Amino acid sequence: MPGESVRPVEPLLPDPAHRLFLERAVAAHPDADVGHDPAAVDEICRRLDGLPLAIELAAARLRMLTPRQIADRLDDRFRLLTSGSRTVLPRQQTLRAVVDWSWDLLDEAERTVLREVSVFAGGWDLDAAEAVCTGPVAEIVGALVDKSLVVATPCRRGISGMRYRMLETIHEYAAERAAETPELRATAERRHRAWVRALVEEADPLLRSADQLRWIGRLESDLDNIRAALHRSLVAADEPELGAIVLAMGWFWWLRNFRREGATWADQALRLGAALDTRSRDSSRTPRLDGVDHVEAYLADPGAERDHPSHRPRMRLRVLDLFLRAELGQVPLKDERTQEYARGVRTSMARGGPDAARFPGIIWPLMAFVLGNTEGIRDDMERSLANCREHGGDWEIGAALLFGVHVAVDSPGGMDGVDETLAELRTVARRTGDRWMLAQVSSAGGETAMARSRFDEARSEFEDAMRLAVEVGAYVETPFLIARLGEIAYYVGDRAQALAALDEATAAADRYAVPDSRAFVLLMRSQMAFDDRDFVQARELHGAARVEMERGTPPAQFLAALNGLDALLTAVETSPGHGLRKLVDTLREAAAAPCSEVVLATLAERAAGVFSDIDDHARAVRLLAAGSHWRQGHPRPLPYSREFDRIEATALSHLGRRAYDSERRTGATLTPEDVLRELTEVSATATATATGSGSSSH
Repeated sequence: MPGESVRPVEPLLPDPAHRLFLERAVAAHPDADVGHDPAAVDEICRRLDGLPLAIELAAARLRMLTPRQIADRLDDRFRLLTSGSRTVLPRQQTLRAVVDWSWDLLDEAERTVLREVSVFAGGWDLDAAEAVCTGPVAEIVGALVDKSLVVATPCRRGISGMRYRMLETIHEYAAERAAETPELRATAERRHRAWVRALVEEADPLLRSADQLRWIGRLESDLDNIRAALHRSLVAADEPELGAIVLAMGWFWWLRNFRREGATWADQALRLGAALDTRSRDSSRTPRLDGVDHVEAYLADPGAERDHPSHRPRMRLRVLDLFLRAELGQVPLKDERTQEYARGVRTSMARGGPDAARFPGIIWPLMAFVLGNTEGIRDDMERSLANCREHGGDWEIGAALLFGVHVAVDSPGGMDGVDETLAELRTVARRTGDRWMLAQVSSAGGETAMARSRFDEARSEFEDAMRLAVEVGAYVETPFLIARLGEIAYYVGDRAQALAALDEATAAADRYAVPDSRAFVLLMRSQMAFDDRDFVQARELHGAARVEMERGTPPAQFLAALNGLDALLTAVETSPGHGLRKLVDTLREAAAAPCSEVVLATLAERAAGVFSDIDDHARAVRLLAAGSHWRQGHPRPLPYSREFDRIEATALSHLGRRAYDSERRTGATLTPEDVLRELTEVSATATATATGSGSSSH
């Protein structure tokens, strides 16, 4: 009417809702003690959507139930909340009567749409409603908003338009009404699953583009809908649909740290496929997945799957499953069956083609780390890059280049040509606009600078990487980046800054459950305790780092550092000879991995410290010279250089200038194989000598 204005009456906010419940509780049952369980009261008010009448009806139930009992029974709220005041209108005496009254005021088209939108979980937008519902959807949804059965709010995170939802109470009622028309409900659910599949498949490549923040927000807004569609696809035993949604969501799950959820759904999709292969085709019931082992099913007859219509998506799902579970530390690396399975999956993807040039198939070369055999991995990286250049786009080429850079920096001879690769990678990453890739490029640049002891450059790169990772929400990346900044502070002699960064990295690793970062931080703390000559604390921290390492997937260079420090501690705790023997074993394993020259140099230099302790100054000088040569003249980190300068000064005073210079020239010609051969020959003698002369003070 002219002059009429609309004033929306919103549900109660938590504090007044809580207060209303307590007031009505006292009126219903003066002796009721509801203050001792505020969590239950909060849950009641939240699940009843802050609706005053519903809260009053719930409080009236305190005559016979505790707050916790009421909260636990709200899944059947319409049967529970039936004890209203007898002095009010009949439609206000029970919760069902209230909603029934609103339902009766709707026309049939509005009732149909209300039934159909009950298939949504957590809200929807107008495009989604038009994909799922029938009739003039925009007009009807607007009418339902006007009648307060649907709530409309602006979309968030830069997404235009309005988003709609039902209060939980209304949603439950609409779902009950939809159950009265099974065919309508089933049709709406099928349309909902199709809409979700279209959404995630559209979003998947855009999550790796300059527009990724908007699409991340889009998927986060509809996570409940995606989960509902996954569940319904599983119940319907629709393997193609379930697999398609899981694959399209894989990158989002990994990037945004929903890795456990992603691994669970990948496993369920693979189990469904195995169950469908072994049971009779009975579409009237869901196949039982309990006890289904998709790994065993694959190993029993790999050839059968190669001929299966779902072979390609299943192999991509297997890669995703292994990738996510390896990130979570759930892959039993030493299990023969797992090794055989991973080899089969890797071999399939190594054949190349489009599936190996997009995520998750693109990560097949990295499965060498799952198999524990990285021999030939650089050749695999080159094959993967060539395949991506043929079948992929900028992002896929960038990912292949990125994997190659990380492997190269950690491999012997890998620094040759790395600058050219990094330059191309930066260009490709900028073209994609993907903040995650740009962060990874900066991180790779930081690793390259670290290998050359350019610590200021490395700090700048890691800071850029962390800023970009936070911007895109890749929070799992941040603990390690913070720890690397702490390592840089330690290397340049800023101990206070190093400890502060390690504290921050520990908090971030705990917050986002990143065991590899926790292990790295503990190892750094152990090294710093060793520098302080607090060997008891160093051993305790070292043991904690080893335990944490077992929960993650540590690279070979971490194991080399961990075992190298163990050897130094053993030299202190028992004898230099016993420590030397461990160092020889560690150097041999690092060379076989193979680790980079910087890692091998660090181990050789640590062995030099042990030889200095047993007064074998000539060998100590040779090892330090070998280490300097392997570092290609790049300076050592400050804590190491101080110690090794002391060792060289001691050796010079014992050997004299001529002998000292001669040993340095000899050491500069030694290869890692030469050093290993020499150390192997002398370790047994050193052990016997040290055992007879007591423990070292080094």
